[in-house]
Amino acid sequence: MTDLSPAAEYDYDVVVVGGGINGAGIARDAAGRGLSVLLAEKDDLAEHTSSASTKLIHGGLRYLEHYDFMLVRHALQEREVLLTAAPHIIWPLRFILPHHRSLRPRWLIRLGLFLYDHIGGRKLLPKSHSVNLKVHPSGEPLKTEFTHGFEYSDCWVQDARLVVLNAMDAAQRGCDVRVRTEVTDLVRHDGYWTIHLNDKNNNHASSVTARVVVNASGPWVEKTLDLDKEHDARYATRLVKGSHIVVPKLFDHPYTYIFQNADNRIIFAVPYEQDYTLLGTTDMEVGDEPGAVQIDASEIEYICAAASEYFDKPVDVNEVVWSYSGVRPLYDDASSNASKVTRDYKLDYDTRKGAPVLSVYGGKITTYRKLADDALNMLSEHLPIVKKDWTKDAPLPGGDMPNADFDTYLDSMRTQYPWLDEALLYDYVRNYGTKINTLLTQCSGAEDMGTRFGPQLYQVEVDYLVQHEWAQSAEDVLWRRSKKGLRLNDAEVTKLRTYLTQVVNAADGSNAA
Repeated sequence: MTDLSPAAEYDYDVVVVGGGINGAGIARDAAGRGLSVLLAEKDDLAEHTSSASTKLIHGGLRYLEHYDFMLVRHALQEREVLLTAAPHIIWPLRFILPHHRSLRPRWLIRLGLFLYDHIGGRKLLPKSHSVNLKVHPSGEPLKTEFTHGFEYSDCWVQDARLVVLNAMDAAQRGCDVRVRTEVTDLVRHDGYWTIHLNDKNNNHASSVTARVVVNASGPWVEKTLDLDKEHDARYATRLVKGSHIVVPKLFDHPYTYIFQNADNRIIFAVPYEQDYTLLGTTDMEVGDEPGAVQIDASEIEYICAAASEYFDKPVDVNEVVWSYSGVRPLYDDASSNASKVTRDYKLDYDTRKGAPVLSVYGGKITTYRKLADDALNMLSEHLPIVKKDWTKDAPLPGGDMPNADFDTYLDSMRTQYPWLDEALLYDYVRNYGTKINTLLTQCSGAEDMGTRFGPQLYQVEVDYLVQHEWAQSAEDVLWRRSKKGLRLNDAEVTKLRTYLTQVVNAADGSNAA
């Protein structure tokens, strides 16, 4: 029988391997249930899959065609939970689906949107309806042959920030968050684990013990299991690369497009960072080295061609200002087509020798909170849990604004910080929510913000990210904690990199929420 006494028999109740959205979400949930938790991430938080999404909190309209009704239902329910928990980094979008005469019939799209409106218990977001693209503002940049379409709701998310906020909340609840710390070995004993770690900043090896290991290492889930010499893997992953491109903005209205393709896939065209449009995604199966993926020329051509099928002005491959790729570790359901592989998750629970390891296969960013809840409920028989199912009504850091009302809170910050440039104020409230007061705690005027590294990037923000969000490199700051890398030139990036080297070395790489 498992001993659930709270005595400090082991270093931790739970060690979570992997600092993507699932690992951070599980660590947060576990810490909030009164457990001692360590979260180990071999690189930066959200450095891989979780920062390479299409940045959407959505049910997945196209999954209805694959009969993934339960996945869509759960995702739509989570959509509104997350919108309330983090109204600064998650906000509503209205999507336009132009009707392509040679593809799906209008009646089928109407039926799909009716289901989409109703199976998730929608309360906060407006329902779908038909639009006349000859008069609707979203029709203006499209080819004239697209005269009818449909409008529906989903949400945007700053995906890497969602991961960081979960890690921050976990840390505030007692979790030991270690970035750039690789798990190098897992040794199973009777009733507990020894986990060997290597701090990559200083090449320092150490080990800890724990009752339970959670393997949330995404594309590396099978490699992590291989560290346990006694493991018996019952599931497998399909590693599917998804790539996106960013181009100068293609339209001036706030709507997001979802375009159907003749290959039965879809791409999105999303307003991005005020001055750009985000286009994607692709589905390409990859080999067994998920950390080195980059966009291929064929993927850029595919995305541009798919968008040009709809836009009156073709999208040229030479317009691309930035691209990114990530590997989705999808649960292998034996589908012949990568785009049809389920986006749902599978939890593999191995309890041999009374030393459980729970491995996460698949999943999507929208359902991470439910996945974490399911994982902790599954582990409860082996852990001294003192609190259950608490995350549904708990805001994430910065999201605790009255009534989850972003616009009203933004207005109040205009009054509190009248000296702050309007665009910068909006940027801070969008990224940090109520944590703007922590960021600006030492500032009473623009002169207190320190060195200006580039457009909208000041020392006060960089220092905050190092001290509270585990940022150590220019890439952490410019491409995961923000997207300000789109606006800095090479000299400005070098200046930032030099400053960060000095600051992080002075702090010996240690930072915490």
